[in-house]
Amino acid sequence: MTRQTPLIAELVNLATAHWRGGASVRPLAGEELTAAFAARLGDRTGAALRAVPDAGRRLAELATELRQALLAERPADQAARVNAMIRRYGAQPYLAEDVGQPFHLHFHGSGGTEVEALGGEFATALALIVDGYGPDRFGQCAAHQCEAVYIDLTRNASRLYCGTACTARAKTAAYRSRRQT
Repeated sequence: MTRQTPLIAELVNLATAHWRGGASVRPLAGEELTAAFAARLGDRTGAALRAVPDAGRRLAELATELRQALLAERPADQAARVNAMIRRYGAQPYLAEDVGQPFHLHFHGSGGTEVEALGGEFATALALIVDGYGPDRFGQCAAHQCEAVYIDLTRNASRLYCGTACTARAKTAAYRSRRQT
């Protein structure tokens, strides 16, 4: 589950954010999205993703669904969106053994392509996070001009920013504001 969280946030941010880290960005689509996201996956999974016809469009749809689930205002809406994704992508549990790792649970989707497999994994990871940590562990960066999402798995649920760059920008802006008054 925790292995999937950076990938979920990265896909959503690549495909849906118009502002990241204080700069205007163009959400990726098509082959550009496929190439950028596949580069963040392992060699085998990345190659399988690149082989999917129309992978960029499918990834963009998945990213939009994930963003809506992550930023749902009410826990009931969040649960409904996650449950719909689990059904859509046909998440099915199975035990897998990776090189050097003990058996662990995977939830690949049964839709046939690598995008659907990732959709099942990602939807189930969100469900497990809500179950284990609660529904308030997802958010959008609080820094000025940043729409990036994050998944907060910290012990005290205190995360406000998508990463260290936005944390530093926000702290610097707050410090400068205090000094001016």
